[in-house]
Amino acid sequence: MEKLDIEAVKKYLLGLQDSICSALEEEDGEAHFQEESWDRDEGGGGRTRVMTGGKVFEQAGINFSHVFGPGLPASATAARPELAGRSFQAMGVSLVIHPHNPYVPTSHANVRFFIAEKEGADPVWWFGGGFDLTPYYPFEEDAVHWHQVAKQACDPFGDEVYPKYKNWCDEYFFLKHRNETRGVGGLFFDDLNEEGFEKSFAFMQSVGDHYVSAYRPIVAKRKDTPYGERERDFQLYRRGRYVEFNLVFDRGTLFGLQSGGRTESILMSLPPLVKWRYNWKPEAGTPEAKLYDGFLKARDWLGESA
Repeated sequence: MEKLDIEAVKKYLLGLQDSICSALEEEDGEAHFQEESWDRDEGGGGRTRVMTGGKVFEQAGINFSHVFGPGLPASATAARPELAGRSFQAMGVSLVIHPHNPYVPTSHANVRFFIAEKEGADPVWWFGGGFDLTPYYPFEEDAVHWHQVAKQACDPFGDEVYPKYKNWCDEYFFLKHRNETRGVGGLFFDDLNEEGFEKSFAFMQSVGDHYVSAYRPIVAKRKDTPYGERERDFQLYRRGRYVEFNLVFDRGTLFGLQSGGRTESILMSLPPLVKWRYNWKPEAGTPEAKLYDGFLKARDWLGESA
């Protein structure tokens, strides 16, 4: 059986949290992340870092967790009932960034490692993660850049990797009750182990390492764009979709809550301000309508740009 270097994964994840925090603090220019370490009664804990009220970022949360226990929660065994009754370890970094300026997209990323063990049986392990972008105002070049960097993260691992995980992202971040994607997608992968530990770990690192280069140039380009009450109101309305997805569909949220994780850290992904409006539709021909008409559906961003 191949060696599973769990400590190497943990060291990488802690370093990734550090590097992303540093990059976002530098981009914001004023605010800093506040850190809170926490322990989980059932085993493990984590460190949560949150930046609020920055010049650029209204709220940014970057969470590291390493939890373990005698049995996996229902959200982890629903598709894999053979894992029921195994002890588990789960560790990862998860982040959601909510900017002030409506022209700067919200972004999300996470990378994670699971291992489930049972006496007398080989451990079952896998990596997962990805990143996705949720714009409020549509800029084709931003979506293309985001996907170009996503493809760069995948290219060393095979030509088929980017299309596979790009499509999985489109399918996963889809609000079925709204019949729209959450944004312009990116990458999503899970249950990754067929290439062996070293290669699977290397791919997870590549995804984590490419997040800042995917997101930061977009932030820098859009953060000083003038906006008014109309744009801000639309941003708060669209944030409602983010809340709907995270509370109804998101596996990470469900796993965290079902496994007895720290509620404040799990729900740090939710925006500080949000609006709902009954049966609202954008006026035809407006930038808001362009988002609905051209951006909230799966598209071949790189193929179209070529």
